[in-house]
Amino acid sequence: MDAREAREARGRAVHEIDATGLPTPEAQDLVLRELRGLADRAVPFTAVLLMPEPEERPTGAPATERIRALKELRPGLTAHCRGLAFVAPAHITAERARAIHSGDKLWGCPTTATQDVAAGRAWARGRMV
Repeated sequence: MDAREAREARGRAVHEIDATGLPTPEAQDLVLRELRGLADRAVPFTAVLLMPEPEERPTGAPATERIRALKELRPGLTAHCRGLAFVAPAHITAERARAIHSGDKLWGCPTTATQDVAAGRAWARGRMV
């Protein structure tokens, strides 16, 4: 593989998951489902997660189901994910901020958070080098 092919391969390994406009539980389910699909491919990847505006009182499935799904997903993320860049509004709740910044402990891979999509994409690309 020459340098050009290597750059193209790295570029394909950065995935974007757009959950903007979705209610929080649906956004979380979409992110988990998409990350599961990426981890199941068993190739290195990074992902830029475009998160929705926070809701005052999210509805939907209990958080315990999403936590269980994340625990099941973590080994695949640890093995194949090189990083998750969360692009979120500035006014997210403290609970969501802690989850985003928990990195290896919760997600099994490095994480970052930003309000700038371009910065999230650049960080994700940099993790694939």
